[in-house]
Amino acid sequence: MARAWKHGTGGPGHLDTRTLGHQANDHHLAIIAGRQKLVTHVQVRSFEDSQNNLKSYGEKMKSYMNLSVAPCDDFYEYACGNWKNVRPDHFQYNSESVNMRDIVHTIRDEVEKFLTNKQLAQALSVSSELLVAQQFYNACRSAVLLPFPAADPAYLALIRSVGGFPAIDGAAWNATTFSWFNMSAHLTNFGINGLINEEIIVVPHFKLPELGFDHIVQTDNIFNNTSRAYKLNEKRMQIYLQAFNLTEDKISEVIAGVFAFWRDALTIEDKFHGDGEKCIEISKNENVPKYHQWESYYEIAWNGRNFSSRLVGYCDYYYEQLDKVCSRHPEAVANYLSLLLLYRMDAKLEEEKYHKDYCLLAVQFGFSHLFNKLYMAKHFTERTRSEVSAIVEELQNSQRKALQKVEWLDPETRREALLKQSTIKTVIGSYKNEQVTTRLIQKFRGLHLEGASYPQSLIQLAMLVTRLKRFHGFHYEELDEKSKPLHFLLGMQVNAFYYLDNSIYVMAGILHPPVYHPNWPNSLKFGTLGYLVGHELTHGFDTKGSQFNSEGKMHNWWTKKSGAAFKEREMCIIDHYNSYHIPEINRNINGKKTKDENIADIGGLQRALDAYRSHMKHLKNRSKENSETLRNEQMPGLDLSPEQLFFLGFAQLWCADYKQEHFWNHLTDEHTIEKYRVLGAVSNNHDFSQVYNCPAGSPMHPHHTCHIW
Repeated sequence: MARAWKHGTGGPGHLDTRTLGHQANDHHLAIIAGRQKLVTHVQVRSFEDSQNNLKSYGEKMKSYMNLSVAPCDDFYEYACGNWKNVRPDHFQYNSESVNMRDIVHTIRDEVEKFLTNKQLAQALSVSSELLVAQQFYNACRSAVLLPFPAADPAYLALIRSVGGFPAIDGAAWNATTFSWFNMSAHLTNFGINGLINEEIIVVPHFKLPELGFDHIVQTDNIFNNTSRAYKLNEKRMQIYLQAFNLTEDKISEVIAGVFAFWRDALTIEDKFHGDGEKCIEISKNENVPKYHQWESYYEIAWNGRNFSSRLVGYCDYYYEQLDKVCSRHPEAVANYLSLLLLYRMDAKLEEEKYHKDYCLLAVQFGFSHLFNKLYMAKHFTERTRSEVSAIVEELQNSQRKALQKVEWLDPETRREALLKQSTIKTVIGSYKNEQVTTRLIQKFRGLHLEGASYPQSLIQLAMLVTRLKRFHGFHYEELDEKSKPLHFLLGMQVNAFYYLDNSIYVMAGILHPPVYHPNWPNSLKFGTLGYLVGHELTHGFDTKGSQFNSEGKMHNWWTKKSGAAFKEREMCIIDHYNSYHIPEINRNINGKKTKDENIADIGGLQRALDAYRSHMKHLKNRSKENSETLRNEQMPGLDLSPEQLFFLGFAQLWCADYKQEHFWNHLTDEHTIEKYRVLGAVSNNHDFSQVYNCPAGSPMHPHHTCHIW
């Protein structure tokens, strides 16, 4: 890997003496000597600055730790136990706060600078679009966001146009003409997942709806009116309904109706325990016909463009049963969907001090392709790309060696695995498609915000953002069939991922602390960025990725023997994570739902450690020219060996601050809750127990461990 920083190479004061010809005299030599001193001074200053930065970051890492807990007892608490007490006070754009996701706020600070950088916008030919973003931001900053103006005429007019609000309109609302499905379809046009939980990749995919506002509701968390799930959702509905000056009796009646609808709807999901795959199996086993209203969704959301032949994740049984429930609760359903629209438009500020943060994040995500263009031009350097490429190369070498050595693969399957590994493509920064990017950015010119109120501006932007997400679907025929999903173009996003065409992406936005800094020791870089790269590489060989071959085509390249061995190891990991109990909600991790992410965590962490060791061995063989690197593998202020720092860096990516509702909301995610991601990965890593000297049988060094790769 390239050195993290170089001193004096072509730096200030560099002078090519050939320009002096043969006329060099004492005066010229004095100039040269003076400039050489300047180079030395810059070198010293640069070194001092880097050491001060390292010391500062080491102190920050230490402040996250709970040193009263032994690392072998609970490594997550040891690494992250104090994080919630010292983390920056940001507006949370999503529910829970997680250290790595908080990089979004680092990028937010850059977005604020871009808003007034007319020179850069002109150079990139996006001045008109930046002006629109400024108009939206200014409208947001001058708007009243706390308390949320739920009764604003713009919101009420929108609700009435898509289905109506019986709590407000009373007898004027007509139940006979109301369609819960059509109203849900209309809401998707504003990015609102009501009773149609739409996810856009290229064409729409669907998940089971998640009911509730601040707290996802399930049968056992709203069984009485004193639970936290009940109270939070009740309070949210009260706030919105009170804005319309309804009587307390009417408000109570509306809320009771919504809870009654939720309880009935949840009984459907309870039959298959919220498992979408089981729901689809029920549909097939009971010969449930295609749900009859589905064409309406395509008419409303896609102007009649139909993707029903490519439906993924859709369960006819659920919607057949949900239709029966909704027919018993038409007013409650309309009220719920109306309140959900208000919830989507609400900034949900707890204090006015977060107003600016919210507005910056609103333009950051709302005008994402515009600010991505500015960000990539300003902040993603060739130096960064070069070093990240070197780390990726080390991880690929590590993965190749692991596939060569793993004992349970037979020769035929090993050959196919190595072929797949050798053809993994890497994209660092972002995928590029300038033609599509330009078309997307130019769409912002269509927003007419001059003189519009903030609610009107917000509604316009929500519609446009959804339209942009559907861009590939609307232009499916004219685009190359190999076109990547649009989020691949967003280098500014805090993300890395594996794509089933056998490629991995390390986006530019993730290359900030706590993931990466060029001046960090290699031990920390490999524990953070190296682990994330290893995680994504391992996805190529998890239960989904292993169904695709080296060309990214679905193909079974496994022999029965190797396939059975893989399945046995997969079950070990499922059972291991199933055993993690979440005391805050009295539930266990779903090891089956999260299995691929857990496989990637365990494999990725091991690959990163192997890559780090290989990298350091290579440097030691060149110790004379890399003596400084070898001396700086520890973090100032932390009494940790380089490999202990490696594991600490990994764990602190996942420092999180959860409330009870966040645990419930996370249960439907394919990623394990952050705490158990850390515990699962290190307790199944034999090297961890050696690095931290954990005795056999301790919580972080169990007698039986699981791994595939």
